[in-house]
Amino acid sequence: MASPGYGKRSAPGQRPRTDHDFAHLLPRDAAVAAYIDGLCDGADISVKTLAKTLPYGQCALRTTLNRLQEAGHLRRGSECIATEEALLWVTRTFFSRTGHDDWWNAFIRGDVPQEQARAAQRPTRSRSFILLAALGRNTPALTLSQTDCVTLEPQVTEWFERGATEPEILHALTEGLPARIHHAAALLRRRLHDKLPPVREASPTPRVVLRTLECRECRAPGNAQAMPGGLCTTCRGTTPATPNGPVGAVPDHGVRARMSAVRAGLVPRAERGHR
Repeated sequence: MASPGYGKRSAPGQRPRTDHDFAHLLPRDAAVAAYIDGLCDGADISVKTLAKTLPYGQCALRTTLNRLQEAGHLRRGSECIATEEALLWVTRTFFSRTGHDDWWNAFIRGDVPQEQARAAQRPTRSRSFILLAALGRNTPALTLSQTDCVTLEPQVTEWFERGATEPEILHALTEGLPARIHHAAALLRRRLHDKLPPVREASPTPRVVLRTLECRECRAPGNAQAMPGGLCTTCRGTTPATPNGPVGAVPDHGVRARMSAVRAGLVPRAERGHR
């Protein structure tokens, strides 16, 4: 799994998975896309991590990820996360089985086209499942099977719904463990039941979606319309379709010459009274 703020983020409202999702890509790109598509949210999909698992080098994988951006399956950007203390901008790598720029524009607005919102979506691992599956990393005695994680998942979800944080849940599950644990799942089930906190009333806050995409070359922020294929206007080597400023405005490169001409036409102060 990636560090907090990084890792794969599955786009919602995707088409159901089929055997031909990435048939339009080159063989290597299709293989990497299928591998990333099968990872859970939060998985590390950096070039270095992928190179440790897949039979490709870092340069080849970097090229492949760029081509996946061109095809509309992958976008890198930033998302503003609201905490109790501040607003924190974190890096996100969004992946979609459905690849087109119009969809990304809707996604960064916090909206999903209706025809895709109705499509079946492959379920991803929940926050509760990931917490349970990671317990064994720091506490080997609490290593759980997939069946155990699925069984205990609703109990952990109830903790989150009552306002509990991940550190609070981890403290309740891992502090003061007995010297010998015979059945980790039974112990955790009991603790989740006995230590269940009361409901915390939280003041409702308006939902504000703050997301932006980044150019894959210069990392400049922008929306999907300004970056087809993940490249901004500058990196594509093209100029904007419409000039900046109102009609008739002086181009940026001509401001200095225009001001010099204006100054040259001014009447000196000493001669103003004679005219």
